[in-house]
Amino acid sequence: MKIFVTVALLLAGAGDAAGAGARQDSARDLPDGIRKEQNVMVPMRDGVRLATDLYFPADAAAPFSTIMIRTPYGKTREYPYGGIVPMLVEAGFAVAYQDTRGRAESEGEYTVRFSDREDGYDAVSWLIEQPWSNQKVATFGCSYRGETQIVLAAERHPNHIAAIPGAPSAAYDLGGRPWTSFDGGAFELAQTAGWFMPGGTRNRLELYRTLPTLDIVQKSGASGTDYEDYVSNTPDSEYFRSLDFVRSSDRFDIPAIYIDSWYDFGVAETLKLFNQMRENAVSQEARDNQYVIITPSTHCAWSRARVPMRAGARDVGDWQLDFNDMYLRWYRHWLDKADNGITDMPRVQYYLMGANEWRSSETWPVEGTTFEKFYLHSGGGANSLSGDGSLTMAAPGEEPADQLVYDPDDPVPSLGGQACCTGMNTGAGAYDQREIEAREDVLVYTSEVLAEGLEVTGPLEAVLYVSSDAPDTDFTVKLVDVFPDGTAYNIQEAAFRMRYREGLTSAVLMQPGEVYEIRLDLHATSNYFGPQHRIRIEVSSSNFPRWSRNLNTGGNNFDETEWRVARNTVLHSRRYPSHVVLPVLRQRVR
Repeated sequence: MKIFVTVALLLAGAGDAAGAGARQDSARDLPDGIRKEQNVMVPMRDGVRLATDLYFPADAAAPFSTIMIRTPYGKTREYPYGGIVPMLVEAGFAVAYQDTRGRAESEGEYTVRFSDREDGYDAVSWLIEQPWSNQKVATFGCSYRGETQIVLAAERHPNHIAAIPGAPSAAYDLGGRPWTSFDGGAFELAQTAGWFMPGGTRNRLELYRTLPTLDIVQKSGASGTDYEDYVSNTPDSEYFRSLDFVRSSDRFDIPAIYIDSWYDFGVAETLKLFNQMRENAVSQEARDNQYVIITPSTHCAWSRARVPMRAGARDVGDWQLDFNDMYLRWYRHWLDKADNGITDMPRVQYYLMGANEWRSSETWPVEGTTFEKFYLHSGGGANSLSGDGSLTMAAPGEEPADQLVYDPDDPVPSLGGQACCTGMNTGAGAYDQREIEAREDVLVYTSEVLAEGLEVTGPLEAVLYVSSDAPDTDFTVKLVDVFPDGTAYNIQEAAFRMRYREGLTSAVLMQPGEVYEIRLDLHATSNYFGPQHRIRIEVSSSNFPRWSRNLNTGGNNFDETEWRVARNTVLHSRRYPSHVVLPVLRQRVR
C-alpha cells in the first residue's frame, strides 16, 4: 500500500491534525442556521478512524436523514462544495463530509481503489447508529466522490437509500480500463500522471515528455504514490484485479441518478454502469429507478456551467438544467417519501450536440438506432488534410494502402478530447483540429458534404486492418465534425496498443508486415452532423500526452529511454475493409 504523502500533507494543513476530537465551529464560520461538528473520528472495522465533518440544521429537531460525501481531496478545503452542503442542510438534511482513508485528516494508508467498499459501508453503519439519525443515508458527489458511491452501492448496505454519482466511471472496470487509466491498452498518461502530481505543478508538458515514463510523477515532486504501479502493470493484471473496482458480477439495490458528460473520459462506462445497475438489480424498485443524464460539458463541469456554454472552444448552446432542484427532489422522494414526480423523468436524458437540444429515451442505446459502416478510402495518399482520403458508405474495392511514419520524438499533439486532471488548458473539450490534420503522420478521411443532417448517438467502434515494420506500435482514431467553414471539432477518440490485440493481460508482439484486424472502442457520443457538414476520421499512431508514446521497440515502454521510428500501414480494400461503425438515428434527422 502507498501513502500519497505530498498531497496528503498539504491537505492536512487545511484543518486540524488527524486524531483531533470533534469540536463545534463558531457561528461566524458557517451560514446562519447551520451547526457543525468538526473532525468526528469515525472508526472502521480495522480500528482506523476517518475524519468526518457533520453539518446539521441548527434549529430543527432530530432525527435527520443524512447525505454522505466521501472525498480524497480534503473536506475542509472543499467546503461548501459549490454551495451543495449549505443547500442540503437548509433543506433539512444532515451532511456527513468525510476524508477517505489516508487522506487529509483521516488516519491510515491510502491506496487508490483499495478500501472504499468497506470504509463506505462502515461509515453508513456508524451514521445510522447516531442518536440524531433516522437510519436513512443517501450519497452525493462527482468524480472520486462519485466513485466512492458506486463501490458502496455494490456492497448493498440496507440503509444506503439513494445515490447521485457524478462521473463515477473510474471505479468501474470490466477488465482492461482500471481507473480509466488505459484505453485499448494504451496508458492514459496526462490524466493519470496529472492526477498524482502535486497541485500547482508547472511545466507539465515537459514533465510528460520525461523518459522513462515511470519517473514522471517522482520528478514532479510527488513521492509514495500509486502511479508507478499503474504505469508498470498490464491493463488487466492481477494488481488491478485485486483492487475494489465495481465489476460485471456486482449486484445493486439502490435508486440512482448518474450524471456525466460527452467530453469526459468515462462517459461510455457510465452508460454501461447504468445498464448493469438495471440488469443486476436485486429488487424491482432498484431496477425501475435508474436514471442517467449526459451533458455536453467536460469533467464535472455541469455544476459550474456559464453562458456562453462551451465544451472547449465549441459553442454547444444553452443546455443548463436546474440540477440543484433535481438533487433536492430526488433526496426528498427517497428519504422523506415526498410525492414530487421526480421518478417520472425519462430514464435516459442526453444532450444532442450540433442540434443543441435535450433528447430522451427509456433505453441505452436509444431505441431505433442502426449501426452503420462508413469505410475508409484513398488512392494511397491520405496523409494530412491535403491528401486524397475519403469516407463513404460504399465498401472499398482494390485500393492501395496508406502509410504513416510515426516518430515517438515528434508525436501528434493532443488537443482537447475526453480527459481530466491533465493540468493543460486544452486538455479536454472540442477544438479545431485542422492544424493537427496538416501533419503527414495523420491520415485524414472525409465524407462528402451532407445534404441532410445525421444524428449519431450511441456507442462507436473503429475496425482497422493494419501492419507495421515495428514489433509494437499504437493506432489512434478520432471522429471529427467538419463545419461548413472548415472548422473541424473533435467528437470522440480512441487508442489501441498492438501488443494487446489478443488480450489485455499479456503482450504479443507483431510480425513485420503481417496484417492484423484491430477493433477500437470509440466509446460513445451524441452529435448531430448538420446539413453542409462533413464527417471526418483521423487515423494516426500517437495522441500525446493524452496517451503515453509507444516507443515501438517491443520493450516495456514505461522503463525505456530509447525509441525507434515505425512505418505503419492502414489497409482499406475488398479483403481489408477498414471502417468505423456509427450509431445512426435516421428517423430523427432534422
